[in-house]
Amino acid sequence: MRLKIMVTFLIVFALAAVASAQTKISGTLQCGKADPVYAIQVGDRPNHSFVIGQIKCTWAKPLEIAGVNSKEDVYTNFSEVSGTRSRAQSYGVGTMADGDKFYVRPQGSAVMKGGVLESGEGQWTFVGGTGKLKGLKGKGTYKEKGQADGTMTVEVEGEYELPK
Repeated sequence: MRLKIMVTFLIVFALAAVASAQTKISGTLQCGKADPVYAIQVGDRPNHSFVIGQIKCTWAKPLEIAGVNSKEDVYTNFSEVSGTRSRAQSYGVGTMADGDKFYVRPQGSAVMKGGVLESGEGQWTFVGGTGKLKGLKGKGTYKEKGQADGTMTVEVEGEYELPK
């Protein structure tokens, strides 16, 4: 009986440690127009192209990671655009208020209107960082809302974990 109680305690303790290791985060990015932007038409049908561009963003509502707020991000995107739809893969480098960096891999899809983002959504994964964020891991989702001038607002939520 004593062994059963000890095993149950250890399992509960282990589950609590795992649950507390991941910290929930959310924030809001304000992103400018992509600059530079390069598009190459595929040629198999109208409005089918591959686009690469870079977007600079600032955190209107920062993420808080390890007690420090996010400040700004730069995303390099590669998209396949077909008519009013696009699928994108990106690589982001975020800078925290203390100068540490985090690296993130978003991927998702979007709806375009008149060549400008209308809305989009996807998933992201932390793939590392510098300083206190070295070994950063995590994942989450994002939702984008485009503006007529080519800028966008991005709502981000997810969770992260730092190595012990």
